[in-house]
Amino acid sequence: MWRHIVSNFLTVLIVLLVALGGLVAWAQKQYEAPGPLTQAVCLKVEPGASFARVSEELRAQGAISSAYIFRAGADYAKKSGDLKFGSYLIGPGATMQGIVEQITSGGPSTCGTELNYRIGVTGQQLILRELDPATGDYVEQAKFDPKTETPPEGFAEAAGKADVRLRVTVAEGATSWQIVEALKSADFLQGEIKAVPAEGSLAPESYEMKRGSERNGLIAEMEKRQAAILAAAWEGRASGLPYSTPEEALVMASLVEKETGIAEERTRVASVFVNRIEQGMKLQTDPAVIYGVTKGQGVLGRGLRQSELRRQTPYNTYVVAGLPPTPICNPGRAAIEAALHPDSTPYLFFVADGSGGHVFAETLEEHNRNVAKWRALEKAAPTTGTNN
Repeated sequence: MWRHIVSNFLTVLIVLLVALGGLVAWAQKQYEAPGPLTQAVCLKVEPGASFARVSEELRAQGAISSAYIFRAGADYAKKSGDLKFGSYLIGPGATMQGIVEQITSGGPSTCGTELNYRIGVTGQQLILRELDPATGDYVEQAKFDPKTETPPEGFAEAAGKADVRLRVTVAEGATSWQIVEALKSADFLQGEIKAVPAEGSLAPESYEMKRGSERNGLIAEMEKRQAAILAAAWEGRASGLPYSTPEEALVMASLVEKETGIAEERTRVASVFVNRIEQGMKLQTDPAVIYGVTKGQGVLGRGLRQSELRRQTPYNTYVVAGLPPTPICNPGRAAIEAALHPDSTPYLFFVADGSGGHVFAETLEEHNRNVAKWRALEKAAPTTGTNN
């Protein structure tokens, strides 16, 4: 009898173990298989949140099929104690395993609210925006100039949340003085910038920040990136260029940056300046003259006067031959590449064409006809342009 009982017990135990093994295999398959999401969602993990709370939120959003399997998988992977707060974009079909990896690895938030401080050539703006997970597009919530405007109602509360991504974005062509002045109004940063960095030494890019970061640390990162960009571009430069140092190339890039904002024109504008230098012609570029007047401290806000075009300054390229002594702004990567890989053209002149671009000419006669057309357009619809 006892033998029969033991035999039955072992049979039941084996069946249970097989069933348990099958259940574990099924759960593992569920953990690693594509999830039920058909469109992206934004998961917000608050500071101090638990895996249990997060798993229920994911189940409620339709991102996972089982909160229990999700937690069990995290426990088995020894990741349940590594939860990082932030906002995470969970993509369609995301696996439980992938989501666990995502929310325990940390790093910048990938969705939710972003506060972007944009520093431009004519001013600065704080932009609060929210990512729409379904479309991947940002929806603007608020926008204002922190130096001249009062924040809209509710801005401080929305921007002060712990999971808000902070970003500083610098536009190509901004001067070092403009960048430093703008950073003084970024109240999510701290510390004093004691000196304005050398013109051209700051990379106009986008920088992910943390609340309380040092302003000097951001400036140092801008300088590091620009130095790396310039060094790499100089290393791969075209042969036969009329400048012998990376610093001279940076000056040329700054002229290109200020002359055109159209990507396909940069290498052509650079070719005009290269041709003029090689033929011993003065560059005659208005942005350099303007820099000599403003010292890079703001926007001129008017046309150049004839007296300014005749004035002897190191930046008056109508009077002084060759390149200005320093860059006149902080050029972007594309302008630096254009200065070091200019087109091969016969052009010596260019002038605005009235549509935002420029028309190029080989001879002074042809250029004068183009200028006459531009003057007629100016009279019909006043705007700004450059005449070289």
